[in-house]
Amino acid sequence: MRIVNYEDIVEKVSVACQEVNFELGSDVYDSLKKSSETERSANGKYVLEQLIENADIAKEERIPMCQDTGVAVFIVELGQDCHIEGGSLYTAINEGVKRGYKEGYLRHSIIENPLTRTKSEAYNSPAVIHIELVPGDRLVMHLSAKGGGSENMSTLKMLKPSDGLKGVKDFILETVRIAGPNACPPLVVGIGIGGNFERCAYLAKKSLFRPIGHRNIVTEISFLEVELITEINQLGIGPQGMGGSTTALDVKIEMEACHIASLPVAINLNCHASRHKSIIV
Repeated sequence: MRIVNYEDIVEKVSVACQEVNFELGSDVYDSLKKSSETERSANGKYVLEQLIENADIAKEERIPMCQDTGVAVFIVELGQDCHIEGGSLYTAINEGVKRGYKEGYLRHSIIENPLTRTKSEAYNSPAVIHIELVPGDRLVMHLSAKGGGSENMSTLKMLKPSDGLKGVKDFILETVRIAGPNACPPLVVGIGIGGNFERCAYLAKKSLFRPIGHRNIVTEISFLEVELITEINQLGIGPQGMGGSTTALDVKIEMEACHIASLPVAINLNCHASRHKSIIV
């Protein structure tokens, strides 16, 4: 049994919440650079260059790359032989989020009551926390600071099995087309197929934690990811909706078994600031 201290989790989460907002991951940054070289539209190329400059300034000056510093979403791989000492894992993560957002002067975007719009005083907490129990004694926390604009354009649909692959692709392309500039492209498009109503939404979110360029290990799904990147970029929406050949930086698909009568599909869009970071304790 491995013991992990509560305060160690709090401190690492606090630091990660700031870093993920200040420094764009190398996978996203490199993809923006590559896209700026291949973008066919002059307006699109200009926007991509501005996004790259924005990321450079944020990293150098240790300021948020976007005014929307997101909701803190965690996918936690908790080893079954790992024990948290000094407090609960949920409390430690939320305390780390509070500390990080306060110390980093990051915007607090969480409201206590969605209907009355009551502002939370808990410094951008509570976080959204998903825990996966895994073999071993490691504790790995994958963090995403997920912006509201792209999240608002995400969607889920219970397709009919007879809709098949064509129906799935049509739904994905239509979702991106309707989102247009509102999700702040170029996008990372996360897709969950299968499971059930709530599971496919989780799969779509989980797919966004995969680095750009990392294909699904199932060959037929990896081919579909690449095919969808091409078809989405042919929509012509372009960076920030200004037109061009770079509407999506990447497409990620996670798929699981489902009921014979169902074909659930969820699409979770992420903006160009695809902020993700892994914390190993």
